Amino acid sequence: MIEASCHCGAIRIAISERPKRLTSCNCSLCHRLGTLWAYYRPDQVTITHGAGIAVPYIQGDRTLKMFHCPTCGCTTHWEAMDQEADRMAVNARLMDPIEIATIPIRRFDGALTWTYLD
Repeated sequence: MIEASCHCGAIRIAISERPKRLTSCNCSLCHRLGTLWAYYRPDQVTITHGAGIAVPYIQGDRTLKMFHCPTCGCTTHWEAMDQEADRMAVNARLMDPIEIATIPIRRFDGALTWTYLD
């Protein structure tokens, strides 16, 4: 079990396992947010505190709902708009840095090519 928490602690997330890799995306939103994504199936992620208070932001292509804490503003996770999608992501920057220090980070070019740069 690994935990993630926004800065103020209003939203806390429990994940069933440590991520195998993380993704740094350079799309117009992710590079501004400074997120580092850990991908999971929705059944692997539980919001243990603050469920229902996270504020969604739906970006231009309307494929993802990016959530942030209404108190401290930290981006916590995203969910796919497609209800049948079996993937979501948690912002690994909200996890204990020691827990994720050795996890490989892949660079994703979400700005231009939609391919991994490594």
